[in-house]
Amino acid sequence: MLTSLSIRDVVLIETLDLDFARGLGVLTGETGAGKSILLDALGLALGDRADSGLVRSGVAQASVTASFQPSPEARCLLDSNDLLLGAGEELIVRRTVKADGGSRAFVNDQPVSAALLRELGGLLVEVHGQHDDRGLINPKGHRALLDIFARSSTAEVAAAYQAMRATGLALETARTALVDAERDRDWLAHAVDELRAFAPQPGEEAELAGRRATMQRGQKIADELVQVSMLLEDADGGLSKLRQAARILDRIAGDHPALAEALAAVDRAINEGSVAEDRLRDAAQALAYDPAALEADEARLFDLRALARKHRVQPDQLADLTEELAARHEAIEAGSEGLARLEKALADARDTFCSSARALTEQRIAAGAKLDDAVAAELVPLKLDSARFRTIVAPLPEAQWGPHGMDRVEFEISTNPGAAFGPLIKIASGGELSRFILALKVALAEHGTAATMIFDEIDRGVGGAVASAIGERLSRLAEDAQVIVVTHSPQVAARGDTHLLIAKSSDGAVTRTSVRALDDNNRREEIARMLSGAEVTDEARAQADRLLEAA
Repeated sequence: MLTSLSIRDVVLIETLDLDFARGLGVLTGETGAGKSILLDALGLALGDRADSGLVRSGVAQASVTASFQPSPEARCLLDSNDLLLGAGEELIVRRTVKADGGSRAFVNDQPVSAALLRELGGLLVEVHGQHDDRGLINPKGHRALLDIFARSSTAEVAAAYQAMRATGLALETARTALVDAERDRDWLAHAVDELRAFAPQPGEEAELAGRRATMQRGQKIADELVQVSMLLEDADGGLSKLRQAARILDRIAGDHPALAEALAAVDRAINEGSVAEDRLRDAAQALAYDPAALEADEARLFDLRALARKHRVQPDQLADLTEELAARHEAIEAGSEGLARLEKALADARDTFCSSARALTEQRIAAGAKLDDAVAAELVPLKLDSARFRTIVAPLPEAQWGPHGMDRVEFEISTNPGAAFGPLIKIASGGELSRFILALKVALAEHGTAATMIFDEIDRGVGGAVASAIGERLSRLAEDAQVIVVTHSPQVAARGDTHLLIAKSSDGAVTRTSVRALDDNNRREEIARMLSGAEVTDEARAQADRLLEAA
């Protein structure tokens, strides 16, 4: 519910602070006094397009602040956008617009986007008027309005639709994958056979390269080892001659101490030479290679690397690639079975969705008939005796099915006997349209509505009993909600629980629009003015008294 509105420097309004209450509030004033400015200012606070033309001449910036008691839906939207509101705390929306066109929006002093403010405004206030192309007039919202009237939930249908859509996407993905795989069937079979025949192993490249390097080193030093072995082991080699010298020295070593020392030294040399012979044999065994083995390892290493390059992987990844390609090849064989399972799952999901959607359709058709009767009951008092209203619930093409079901819902009217039905906005004249809006709103009122409804000159072009009927219905709407009406009708104004007078004044240099709340006496005078025109007569005052008493 709207509790207050503060306007600064909007067109002809310099400073304005208004308080609002529940019930029916009426705004009256002479033509051109600025009633539209007030609604434009409120629209700005609710997220309408920021127009620099709203900024009062000579100032840099205009601002509008509106305070609300938020609805549960508004609180939910705030929570989902991390704009937390304490229990019992007012919701304050503020919008500024600069003379150069720039604008900013705030919710409880936190900056927000204009889009979020517009979404929030739609949950706080409904605005209805002769030229309104949104709300009840816009067919895009008729399905949701009918569901509210029917107290129908679309949750089950939405869940079934999402399940059907997810299964359909999985099927399409599987079909695409199978087509791609089928295209590669022959290549996969050849690649798997080739890789399995080669049987690459993880770490094999390093092992082959290491063995090849060892054998290549053995090949290089083989000749040197032979030469060293000849020098040490041949009959004319060094060790043979040392052993001969040792035998000679052994016979004569006792003849002189120096000979004994010489024999000992030769023995040590023989021992070291023997150690050298052992190490040479060890090295020869370690470095020994089979030329055929070297050739085989080199060929295997070359083929391993070539195969890795062919498949654009590292040699150590060939083993895993073998399993991956084999799995893809096997998937082709099992692909048809997988598609069959998904096709059955999609058929089942579609049946579930269609069953839920058909049940929702039946609820909508039944609710549409009740809504038609409820609106028809409101048309006669509004002097739309010849008019007819109907709710169309028609099937949508399958491509347009969605979480809302499979129906197109639209409200249509016929204003004259025998005339064809058509959309509200195209068939009804301005006055008829406003009364249709009111009749529809009254019929829908008990089934959910915004806490605040604004009707802009919805009584234009009517008077007498019709205006009284409009006032009575606005008053009825205001029993459970806040209704604000801009009116030229004294019959409607008399129904108000509060009455605001909008006036324009000028000091010769500056023109200003002001708004003030009327007490009982001033309210009587204003209703009398509305009845008589420029000159308020006693007869008009008496008639105003009768209207107020009747209300």
